[in-house]
Amino acid sequence: MTAYRQLAVQSVAWGGQVAIYPLPGQAYSTDLPVQCSRRMRDTSVYPVGTCFLVEAKLTDRLGGPQYLYVWHGDAIKVLSDQDAEVFLGAYRRIRL
Repeated sequence: MTAYRQLAVQSVAWGGQVAIYPLPGQAYSTDLPVQCSRRMRDTSVYPVGTCFLVEAKLTDRLGGPQYLYVWHGDAIKVLSDQDAEVFLGAYRRIRL
């Protein structure tokens, strides 16, 4: 069982839709998709570019491609640009 870990993610416009991906400078690639609550992708509430602090775990569904999973029932925590910078500075991970 993979443990959940804190991760800063951001909403981006991708292929005509809104998707969520990790911010750079963390343990996971910025190309790794994040499966999360649809509320985080609702542009009437959170504009594209909004940063969030989530508890995510790396997973794959039955041997499919890997992705980060965030439980849909978790509270949504919005990060200001300054909060995101502080988080990334304090929890910077070296990617091998």
